[in-house]
Amino acid sequence: MTGADMRERARRAIAECRLLALMTEEPGRITRRFLTLPTHDVHAHLRARMEELGMHVRVDAVGNLRGLWRPEGATGKRILIGSHIDTVPDAGAFDGVLGVTLALEWVGIAQELGLRMPIEVIAFSEEEGVRYGLPYLGSRAVAGSFDASLLALTDAEGVSVEAALRDFGLDPARIGEAAVGDDALCFIEVHIEQGPLLEAEELSVAAVTAIVGQTRLTLTFTGHANHAGTAPMHLRRDALAAAAEWIAAVEAHGRNTEGLAATVGRVSVEPNVGNVVPGVVRVSLDVRHAEDSVRIAAVKNLLEQADAIASRRGLELACAGQLEQAAVPMDERLRAMMSAAIEAAGYPAKAMPSGAGHDAILMAARLPTAMLFVRSPGGVSHHPAEDVREEDVKASLHVAREFLQQLSLDVG
Repeated sequence: MTGADMRERARRAIAECRLLALMTEEPGRITRRFLTLPTHDVHAHLRARMEELGMHVRVDAVGNLRGLWRPEGATGKRILIGSHIDTVPDAGAFDGVLGVTLALEWVGIAQELGLRMPIEVIAFSEEEGVRYGLPYLGSRAVAGSFDASLLALTDAEGVSVEAALRDFGLDPARIGEAAVGDDALCFIEVHIEQGPLLEAEELSVAAVTAIVGQTRLTLTFTGHANHAGTAPMHLRRDALAAAAEWIAAVEAHGRNTEGLAATVGRVSVEPNVGNVVPGVVRVSLDVRHAEDSVRIAAVKNLLEQADAIASRRGLELACAGQLEQAAVPMDERLRAMMSAAIEAAGYPAKAMPSGAGHDAILMAARLPTAMLFVRSPGGVSHHPAEDVREEDVKASLHVAREFLQQLSLDVG
């Protein structure tokens, strides 16, 4: 398998992402929510590609497109490889989708190598959580963790998950059949990094060590609204000034704690008038780290600082939680195998955590799971400027070749 072969595979995977980007709800913008009409077009294209590779293709009851290649004389359990095909509004062309087009190239590589391992490629129907406010609907079903209560969720138009499934021609009563059984060996996801670290280190690929844990909270500072001209500075109970002091503390704590991401991304001010001292301010807090103990300690510290600031300024403080998600480590054996494959392919064996969530979170609870990151130029994602470089996609395919060979030897 020559470098030219890999270059052609990389070009094809990239071109297919750009083609699928044209299958959108909004002309001129890449927007493809769970089971909206463009999903039919995406399925049709990917189905054709799977059938060209000799794969048996089906759509499960939650809308995941699944292609199974079972070579003659196949032995052992099947490998699952895939990612998602839904997008955020006004997205880029590669988030999720690259992991699907590359998965098909993995099958082609396995065929050229004459490997006898069955491989199932999964194009997950939903990961982003845009349409129903809850992510991972597709991988929840495959991992066997789809709760029937989710069928009652409704979108902005009042369409329930159950109705969306039926409108797509699916039977919600059969979602349980989407779950993988004991004949699955592992799950592999290839994904763009969605961050700037690989570019900063001038690297093409990395093995993912873990998907970081997350805590999301809303804090409310309540003081007293008053006239901006007549309220003396020393007597004010300014909720925005308190929030601003705390936001600076959040940034400082994040900067001073290795591997920690601490973010205040949303601020709501009342009454939000230029000549009135703010009386109520609500702020979000998003804290992430690959080690849960570090994240939990950081949240505790930041809440204590918020309480101290509010107390000193004569304000009330309230806190409400939105998300508490533990870190998800990748399977250590597979992670080591991926790092070895990176090195065998001639690249530095970089390993790093993922700061974003992925379908691998759900799959890791069911199967040994590994991820391979591909550099994101400029660290841009969830944006039309999202891109990949041919040389990096080609590097990921060289890694795939080494990884598949190692895995084949490992499972006998």
